[in-house]
Amino acid sequence: MKPTPLLQLEGLRVEFAGSAGRRVRAVRDVDLEIFEGETLGLVGESGCGKSTLGRTMLRVTEPTAGTIRYLGLDITTMRGTLFRQTRADLQMVFQDPFGSLNPRRKIADIVAEPLLRARGASKEEARKVVDDLLDQVGLGREAGARRPHEFSGGQRQRIGIARALAPSPRFVVADEPVSALDVSIQAQVINLLTDLIRERGLTMLFISHDLGVVRHIADRIAVMYLGQIIEIASRDDFFAGPAHPYGEALLSSVPALEKGPARERIELTGDLPDPADPPSGCTFHTRCRYAIDTCRTDPPALREIADGRQVRCHLPLIPLEGAT
Repeated sequence: MKPTPLLQLEGLRVEFAGSAGRRVRAVRDVDLEIFEGETLGLVGESGCGKSTLGRTMLRVTEPTAGTIRYLGLDITTMRGTLFRQTRADLQMVFQDPFGSLNPRRKIADIVAEPLLRARGASKEEARKVVDDLLDQVGLGREAGARRPHEFSGGQRQRIGIARALAPSPRFVVADEPVSALDVSIQAQVINLLTDLIRERGLTMLFISHDLGVVRHIADRIAVMYLGQIIEIASRDDFFAGPAHPYGEALLSSVPALEKGPARERIELTGDLPDPADPPSGCTFHTRCRYAIDTCRTDPPALREIADGRQVRCHLPLIPLEGAT
């Protein structure tokens, strides 16, 4: 029997007001399941809607339509005390380690806030949790008396991780958590997150445009293009060979780590289309080297082509299971 997803999205849509009265469709009817204990890597070009999707899962951004379920409970329009208590289980590590911390507050107060507000902990309980977390993320409890400007970008991101973990969440969205950091620091933060996932049994959505980073941390991969999920696969299956031409192009840009024949570099032509005016049919057809007439007129559905593997494409690069 298939397990109940920890978090489930059904028909999730997010629209914003654009220029000249147009509506920007940032997230377009996303169906997605994330299961207990897994790390799902969400990848795609900048501007494809990854961060908006992650923020909407936690209702940092409110959805325009669709349903968000946590452990089967509909939290899409939940309000008041119940939502505050539920929201403590769902936390976020933000992309910008500089803008996401209040410069006027001490680190101990920043990390303790979600524990005090969402869990109703006493100040004494919060102080012990904060001290332990600051030790765990490698800053030391003495860091609690200092302010954000006294720390480097990598250290600030560790503070952001500690803040997200303070209320002991079950699910964390990590939104490009290393993209603003030097390469030498990125590996340290990724290793920290990997250790915390294992030690705390966390479930995580890890958002990144860097497939090399995602390969080290994710169990499954979801590929996003122009507000839609266009491929879902296990990490091993995806890196062995994407089923969608867009995933193929993304993977071709990652340097191969294993010995073997050189991978063909696929250059996508053109820019990401305007999300306020997406192409007809398959939204990727304007940049796809395999596109046929059907792709230009008929929108493909996200369909399962093998056990646990889904693709939104009329001509998937991986044959359908059982096909000859």
